[in-house]
Amino acid sequence: MSDRPKLRRFHQAKWDEPIIFELSRKGRRGILPPEVEEGIRREVGDVLASLPEKMRRKEPPKLPELSQPEVLRHYDRLSQETLGTDLNIDVGQGTCTMKYSPKVNERLARSPKLAELHPLQDESTVQGILEVMYRFEQILKEISGMDRFTLQPGAGSAAIYTAASIIRAYHESRGELDRRREIVTTIFSHPSDAAAAKMAGFEVITLYPDEDGYPDLDALKSVVSERTAGLMITNPEDTGIFNPKVDEFVRVVHEVGGLCFYDQANANGILGITRARDAGFDLCHFNLHKTFSSPHGTGGPAVGALGVTSELERFLPVPLVAFDGERYYLDYEVPESIGKIGPFYGVPPVVLRAYAWVMALGARGLREVSEIAVLNNNYLLKKMLEIPGVSAPYAKGKRRIEQVRYSWEELTRETGVHSEDIGLRAADFGVHYWTSHHPWIVPEPCTLEPTESYSKEDLDEYAAILAHVAEEARTDPEIVKTAPHRSTVHRIDHSVLDDPERWAITWRAYLKKREKWGGSGASGAENPTE
Repeated sequence: MSDRPKLRRFHQAKWDEPIIFELSRKGRRGILPPEVEEGIRREVGDVLASLPEKMRRKEPPKLPELSQPEVLRHYDRLSQETLGTDLNIDVGQGTCTMKYSPKVNERLARSPKLAELHPLQDESTVQGILEVMYRFEQILKEISGMDRFTLQPGAGSAAIYTAASIIRAYHESRGELDRRREIVTTIFSHPSDAAAAKMAGFEVITLYPDEDGYPDLDALKSVVSERTAGLMITNPEDTGIFNPKVDEFVRVVHEVGGLCFYDQANANGILGITRARDAGFDLCHFNLHKTFSSPHGTGGPAVGALGVTSELERFLPVPLVAFDGERYYLDYEVPESIGKIGPFYGVPPVVLRAYAWVMALGARGLREVSEIAVLNNNYLLKKMLEIPGVSAPYAKGKRRIEQVRYSWEELTRETGVHSEDIGLRAADFGVHYWTSHHPWIVPEPCTLEPTESYSKEDLDEYAAILAHVAEEARTDPEIVKTAPHRSTVHRIDHSVLDDPERWAITWRAYLKKREKWGGSGASGAENPTE
């Protein structure tokens, strides 16, 4: 009798649900707002009258108009078409650290005491959340070794761009920006490191790994010069391989006058074990919506917390949260600030969840998070390598940190089934996985990151699903190539993604392009989905 876990039956609700604008019918209302009081009406009228003509709406916004039951049915149907950690084993979103967020923290974030705050309130009325932000900054300083943090960036990529902007401001303040035009990164660092550097006006030099998967130190030495502005690097990289010589990389860049940024978006395997400052880094960031448990929220809201050394503190975006011994306040007195990197000051619910998570765990608990995450990852690595057709390129026989980038190249060569096919077939079992950033340096990749949230039984079940699909690829490849069959997701016609003329970002853009394309719309589908 096989000791493989029994695969549970799965069949997801699938609605041919129109988007909410298609459901709209003029004149329908789900709520009747009260009449505006005359005094308020006059005050608003005075404000509107003071606005330039070009800033005033000529007509009301074209919002969808539906009854309450229609709204309820619409969003309940959509909710039945989603999956997540509350419903499935969500280990397949490698590099994104999808983990369980304690429900008590959700109650905190949804409390009216927080949810009804407004960013323009007087500071005296928001002392509680400012204190949480200030205290959480002290925690991040301890974890990283940095001297000051900003919680303003609204995503990891925003934090990385902030770091690139500070590197630029630093060299500009020294009169060296004209010649320091190059940022060095590695191919397996997060692509945002290269993208943010490019957006900040730098040229990007990318290092490739040696045969063991490590960034090549000699290659770094060959490219640094008086033109080097800095190093922006992820460690462990997206392969899950930790570079033990990272402090030497920092030293080499410092010797030519560059700054070093540590992309710690995926710090789930090193909390309480390594610190950015101890390796010599000048800047680092954490994703609170990943490592610190706050949910991704479907790509947002998020917080990319950026820390710097005291030498770079003067460039941080304003405002910073400060404490004068009696009150917490927003400090705009940052002499050489790069300005604002986002509206207001970060996303308070994300910070509150992360703060509650850390306070519940304590210092020892944070380290245990990393120890379990590393243990889970290496257990899953062993299970995955038992599946015929799977490999883990680079660092043969060595353990990884928090994730692994696997390759299905052997299975593809034998069966014609590709990594994307396997991921779509996995959706028929209620799970998924992510392949890789492009370009695919690892052929036919899939990237798995189990985190600390999952049990041995969960990991056994997940591996069993992929083993089953790999078996199908050999015995019935068409069922894999035509998947999914029981999920709401479907195969996408990628051809339209390469044609900007067929992109539709808004409903009104879709309507215009639907006319142009004879009713098929920008997506080529009769019913676009939200």
